[in-house]
Amino acid sequence: MIARTAIRRGLRLVALALAIVVALIGLLAGALRLQFTGAPAAWAKSTGNDALWLGHAWVDGRRTEADVERLAVRLRATGIKDLYVHSGPFEKDGRLDPAKYPSARNFVQWVRERLPGVRVSAWLGQKVDGLLDLDDATSRENVLAGAAAIMQTGFDGIHYDFEPIGDGDRNFLDLLEKTRLHTRLLSISTPQIEPYPLMRLPARAIIGHDKYWSSGYFQQAADRVDQIAIMTYDSFTPAQSLYGGYVARQATLALDLVPETKLVLVGAPAYHDHGVGWSDSAESVAMAAQGAKLALTDHGRRERFGLALYVDFTATEEDWREYTTEWFS
Repeated sequence: MIARTAIRRGLRLVALALAIVVALIGLLAGALRLQFTGAPAAWAKSTGNDALWLGHAWVDGRRTEADVERLAVRLRATGIKDLYVHSGPFEKDGRLDPAKYPSARNFVQWVRERLPGVRVSAWLGQKVDGLLDLDDATSRENVLAGAAAIMQTGFDGIHYDFEPIGDGDRNFLDLLEKTRLHTRLLSISTPQIEPYPLMRLPARAIIGHDKYWSSGYFQQAADRVDQIAIMTYDSFTPAQSLYGGYVARQATLALDLVPETKLVLVGAPAYHDHGVGWSDSAESVAMAAQGAKLALTDHGRRERFGLALYVDFTATEEDWREYTTEWFS
């Protein structure tokens, strides 16, 4: 009898916990859907400060000058001003092997000849959850040496993408500060900002690392760079309207946190293999653009704000059409 009573009490507690989880998910979905309401202003669109992540083939010799010419033809009809070309990754001790980017100098020169005014940054990073240890001072010094060396090939800047960087990581901030000695243009890819209070820790418990940065830490990182690109894809939202609302929320937070002297970029998913079935249909360049436009409308005009397309080698003609019709034109 006592055992059955204990079981019933346990089942009631489980049911209550599930009901609370379902209610919270419902509240979150409602909040995101609300973010995706209203009409964007006619002026809320590209200001010519957009970006594109490029794959490694552009600097390892696989892409030719003719390929750059074709790329230039496409980009001349866009608002893309920054290119982040994958030139790493760093080794597990932080070293950057020059053999990874033998054609970097040629690529930068070809872009400058065909796209004057477009900046090219070396996209560098590594996994830091068991491979590269950025808490190790020697590894950070090696990273800095690699950044300094690659800048000698003519790049305009450094674009870091270390994943996952935990909220509050002081060594990462230290790396950003010291990288300033080697480049005038510094940009980073970041995790998403904690959308609503009390979401960061449960998400961390589920996936084993920080999915979100707190607003305070995001602001500290932004203070140390010139451009900050939020990876607003892989949101796990199951519907287009929820993803659009999610992007709007991320962009709204970033616009409020980052000074107008710095460029805020909203990552737009120009790829179609999210690993979660519903994300392939929910997340798109079009929805990212719509979310960004709604956030910009609420915030007010801002010059240094744009979309960053990820990534050139998976982008389809439909992705480019959505960028053009939903954001640029």
